[in-house]
Amino acid sequence: MNWKLFADLAEAAGEPEPEVEASDAATVGEALDALVDAYPALAARVLDEDGDLRGHVNLLRNGRDVREAEGLDTSVDDDDELALFPPVSGG
Repeated sequence: MNWKLFADLAEAAGEPEPEVEASDAATVGEALDALVDAYPALAARVLDEDGDLRGHVNLLRNGRDVREAEGLDTSVDDDDELALFPPVSGG
């Protein structure tokens, strides 16, 4: 699967499209664990104290919010695109 990170999340990882070995990941949560293991600076920004995705962080699988599916239990395939967005505001 391919990861895309945006705004300060890309800065924390040092790149907007990090390479992460997660071919054995069956769920979005397992893929996220592999991402955070590879880029530990992301953990505090995307995970809460219980290890769950922070409420203000958006995680998309192929352009759809995983919260509209099964959350971190949403299944993933090797050719999926996963994207993490921090909260965005503007005016």
